[in-house]
Amino acid sequence: MSRGPEKQFDPDIALAKAMEVFWARGYEAASLSELLKHMDIGKKSLYDTFGNKRSLFLKALDHYAQTEVKSIRDQLLALGSPLANIERVLKHLQHRHSLLRSQGCMLGTNIADFNTDEAEIAAMLRHHLQKLEDAYCTVIAHAQKAGEISATIDSRSLARLLLCTTQGMALIGRVLEDEMLLHSTVEATLALLKAG
Repeated sequence: MSRGPEKQFDPDIALAKAMEVFWARGYEAASLSELLKHMDIGKKSLYDTFGNKRSLFLKALDHYAQTEVKSIRDQLLALGSPLANIERVLKHLQHRHSLLRSQGCMLGTNIADFNTDEAEIAAMLRHHLQKLEDAYCTVIAHAQKAGEISATIDSRSLARLLLCTTQGMALIGRVLEDEMLLHSTVEATLALLKAG
């Protein structure tokens, strides 16, 4: 029995291109025709390989987490000074979200696209945000153990502060005209972490 023709495209590359569209436009605004054009595939190939638009979005969101979110977690948990790792990540995000036409964070930009009754998508967004929060919590706990951050504030609470701060930076960066806003945000956050 024939297996059918071989795929004429690389599914990983096509998925990365779909991620770019969803990241820049959001789920609702990303049209099927725009996705197909950017992915350089036909409608049948999309349905055969990825399923429908919703299924493609879930796969693209997971791809984002496996690349962008993992990169941040790896930087936070790298060897060396935990506080220096936090500072490096915050300054990297400050620079990235200060760039012209910053796209923000794919997790944050898509949160507003879905009704709260979209349980599967909400659960996936929460899952990836939780992984970021956990990475912040771990690096803060390491910094507290090393005496770089005061242990008077709970590491989980500080992690949630960093999560909300960085998600806010990512969203504001999409319409930012003054880079100093993010710069002063990072400086104040670092000062708070070092206080005490």
